[in-house]
Amino acid sequence: MTSTVPALGTRTAEGSALQAVLLDMDGTLVDTEGFWWDAEVEVFAALGHSLDEAWRDVVVGGPMSRSAGFLIEATGADITLDELTVLLNDGFEDRISRALPLMPGAARLLAELSAHEVPMALVSASHRRIIDRVLGSIGAHHFALTVAGDEVARTKPHPDPYLLAASGLGADPARCAVIEDTATGVAAAEAAGCRVVAVPSVAPIGPAAGRTVVPSLEHVDLSFLHGLMSTPAARN
Repeated sequence: MTSTVPALGTRTAEGSALQAVLLDMDGTLVDTEGFWWDAEVEVFAALGHSLDEAWRDVVVGGPMSRSAGFLIEATGADITLDELTVLLNDGFEDRISRALPLMPGAARLLAELSAHEVPMALVSASHRRIIDRVLGSIGAHHFALTVAGDEVARTKPHPDPYLLAASGLGADPARCAVIEDTATGVAAAEAAGCRVVAVPSVAPIGPAAGRTVVPSLEHVDLSFLHGLMSTPAARN
């Protein structure tokens, strides 16, 4: 099918082309960060433990192993990491089966990038079983590839997931725009050498070189993402 919209790389910002857009899932495209916390509270209540609300900022955005491990240590709950991981995934999956709200501007942004044939990858710390459920709602057709947290040896905040996504799309990480909602995800993207748009969901994220902070995806469009390529790169 012939498209009438510009192909990737034909529009540039000061000579630097945007090659791909890499997007986080929970809290970035879907309003689910609260679902994870609710599942954690429910599971630990059944184990006889209450979670401190202050821990929410500690566990948000990280890999399941880190978040679950922290909560086991903090509460002293008598449960293994593997057992807890299954219970948390079950609790989260139950919640998204009942409701899966998109973040404001998410549907519009995905549709615009798809219409302009911008390669996209979904890069999440969530496990494959969760990603596949969510893709059914947000549209798997938008993404050339997806990277799950249980498919990489080191997930966020390490750069590996974003480096893998960029490589899979045949893109230079420095020419990739990453959209993230947590400090953990931002750290991973910046360590990979990508340009970052931070859309904070639970905890605030400050500005930095190579990073742009916006209040919601409603402030992000293709022109905005092309403009990122002309900003100074992050220093790591």
